[in-house]
Amino acid sequence: MSADRSSPFDLAGRVALVTAASRGIGRAIAAELAGAGATVVLNARTASILEETVADLAARGHRCEAVPFDATDVAAATAAVAEIVEKHGRLDILVANAGLVHRAPIGEWTPEAWDEVVDANLRAAFFLAQAAAAPMKAGGWGRLIFTSSITGILGRATIPAYAASKAGLAGLARSLAAELGEWGITSNSIAPGYIETDLNAGLLADPVFVERVKNRTALKRWGRAAEVAGIALLLASDAGGYVTGQQIAVDGGITGTM
Repeated sequence: MSADRSSPFDLAGRVALVTAASRGIGRAIAAELAGAGATVVLNARTASILEETVADLAARGHRCEAVPFDATDVAAATAAVAEIVEKHGRLDILVANAGLVHRAPIGEWTPEAWDEVVDANLRAAFFLAQAAAAPMKAGGWGRLIFTSSITGILGRATIPAYAASKAGLAGLARSLAAELGEWGITSNSIAPGYIETDLNAGLLADPVFVERVKNRTALKRWGRAAEVAGIALLLASDAGGYVTGQQIAVDGGITGTM
């Protein structure tokens, strides 16, 4: 821990970029990092929704700003990273949280549907990490955090592209950990289980499915976005400085118990 930091979780002076940060897990992570002292750049495609989120967080005293862009547009994402570095002089933390799911039986999948999911979940994350790695290497410190999923561990019917791309993020994190560690950069993935967010509203509206998840989970409940955000803070801070190349499941015990 740096001598000028009051806590190993202190992110004062750090600059973070969180994608898909306007709601759900992304918003919770952005709030957690900002609450620890970081300047947080929130990203999403829709500027109006993003500005509402930034205004809400700013009202709590957090240092944050909005940078809308499509994470799947490599040129736009790379330019956004360059703008952040130009404005703040650094980029220390990347949380690649953007993702997309498409559900269909195997016989109904098209190449276009497959590519759309993999591009959003895996390809976009890599090229954002590529852009972020340069200023992190220059600064001798960095944190790459990818939002994976327990479906990349256990698998689930009708979402093969989602499961494959989320499993790919775990491999991506390990590969970048091996390559970038000598520059003080860690690279990890977080695999959330079933979390109560608006993106899961359809699942939460099905009482049978809700109970099925509870019964399958050691803690007998769904998770909260803040519980995923807590792990992100650990990985983003000096407290997690010796953790790299790992996938951490935040799933109430689904993948670790019988």
